[in-house]
Amino acid sequence: MCGIVGVLGNHEASPLLVEALGRLEYRGYDSAGIATVNAGRLDRRRAVGKLVNLSDLLVHDPLPGKAGIGHTRWATHGAPTVANAHPHRAGGVAVVHNGIIENFRTLRDTLVAAGVGFESDTDTETIAHLAQACLDAGDPPHLAAEKTLAQLEGAFAVLFLFEGEDDLLIAARKGSPLAIGHGTGEMFVGSDAIALAPLTNRITYLDEGDRAVITRAGAEIYDATGARVTREIRTIEIDSARVEKAGYKHFMAKEIAEQPTVLGEAIRHYLAADGRSIVLPEGGLDFTSITRITMVACGTAYLACLTAKYWIEQLAGLPVDVDVASEFRYREPPIPAGTLAIFVSQSGETADTLAALRYCVGRADRIVSVVNVAESSIARESDLALPILAGAEIGVASTKAFTCQLAVLALVALEAARQRGQIDAATLATHLEDLRSLPGRMNAALALHDGIARIARILAEAQDVLFLGRGMMYPLALEGALKLKEISYIHAEGYASGELKHGPIALVDKTVPVIVMAPHDRLFDKTVSNMHEVMARGGKVLLITDPRGAAEAGDGVWQSIVMPEVPDLFAPILYALPAQLLAYHTAVAKGTDVDQPRNLAKSVTVE
Repeated sequence: MCGIVGVLGNHEASPLLVEALGRLEYRGYDSAGIATVNAGRLDRRRAVGKLVNLSDLLVHDPLPGKAGIGHTRWATHGAPTVANAHPHRAGGVAVVHNGIIENFRTLRDTLVAAGVGFESDTDTETIAHLAQACLDAGDPPHLAAEKTLAQLEGAFAVLFLFEGEDDLLIAARKGSPLAIGHGTGEMFVGSDAIALAPLTNRITYLDEGDRAVITRAGAEIYDATGARVTREIRTIEIDSARVEKAGYKHFMAKEIAEQPTVLGEAIRHYLAADGRSIVLPEGGLDFTSITRITMVACGTAYLACLTAKYWIEQLAGLPVDVDVASEFRYREPPIPAGTLAIFVSQSGETADTLAALRYCVGRADRIVSVVNVAESSIARESDLALPILAGAEIGVASTKAFTCQLAVLALVALEAARQRGQIDAATLATHLEDLRSLPGRMNAALALHDGIARIARILAEAQDVLFLGRGMMYPLALEGALKLKEISYIHAEGYASGELKHGPIALVDKTVPVIVMAPHDRLFDKTVSNMHEVMARGGKVLLITDPRGAAEAGDGVWQSIVMPEVPDLFAPILYALPAQLLAYHTAVAKGTDVDQPRNLAKSVTVE
């Protein structure tokens, strides 16, 4: 969740570090800091809150030096304070760290017993003191780092900077991602390639357990056994335009508006030239030998899986289990023969999802990932990776990644149905034509922007909100509630409409808006029946439907959002947009931090 950067450059490191940290703000943070070595002297600056506070500090108290490390921290051990902010320092060692050191209390107690004093409440400071103890014993920096790393238990990415060493960084990863950037007579380190985009596009991804000794001449990489290894240098193309706001007030607004474009690109990527058949990456998938599918994810990606369960079971006749990764990994479920395991993650680095994937290795017949970052750990450790091609998503609340995940999962469901003889070529072609029509329908939905903003200004006064949906709209009700609570901080819950009488109806009164997601599908009448149960008890109903639905059931509702017509099968993809726009405009009306909501991080790389 934290962001790590490192620079061994030919120019002053401080502005480069701050710029790179700015590109990692989307990951979530509550403090930031940098450290440099200048004329052999190690020094650091740290600040609580937004990165601009660190920038202000550096104006008044500059930090020279061409070698440095930087960090944005999301608090795990210890409150957001300057003392707990990274980099942490012990003597001549500065450290930045992403992850959790599980045995830090034992290590800390041993150090305290030896007379070491601590300034922070963090697990990270322990790393710095362990390294300094090795230096005090006469070890050179690279050996001090190696011995320190050997004592750490848990998941981490770590970057060391040493006093007196202005041409040395030592990086290591175990569970958390880390990338090395190659320049001309310069080297860089980042939590992901986005951080390094302005500096270089030549990237080496460290594998699990790797340690790298980095100088301006290059990087020596050692694997978990200590053996010297070579890792590929890849040329990464990052569309810089997609990591800028491009005139929008928030990244989330821009990313909502990008959905027609990126969804169209994602769909086209998997279609044959005539648009009538599906082409999967090399290796493909054989659904004729699969008897069961297990899908695992977290957060919004989990809700994409819940939607895909409807598609796969209805279209392909395959039973599907959907699990929250943090539960799956510890439940250790049996994986019967004939199981296909699918893991969905925007970042491809979600810690619980990655752990669940590793549990399935050797148990599931095939492991497939649906990811937005093609070079991520989850993608690289899968038998087959299916990119969603959403482009960099900076807003913490997922928007375009969610709809692109849905599109790719819909294509998987259709291909499974074709292979298993559940649909013929003509039916497949019709469904694909419907999918290709979605970008245009999305543009029509985005035109409802102003009306949704007006409703959201009223919704912003609510304390509690309920979302209802049936069938494939049930996961969308969950997603709508998640989006609203994430960025507006309004308590919201999503329910299957049929569950209304099993408890939630007790919450209904005139102060609780009830948002009903109900395209005019085969379950429409049943959903409307639940809606009228709400209205009979004085509840305020916001009906999201299509023209036929509005004509039949729009009388008496508090507000309506009338969506474009869409084939029933793909309504969840289109109806994600009003859910996103309602959450966005409600958050704007309340004045919350839309792109970086409190306590949340974009990429959850620790438990």
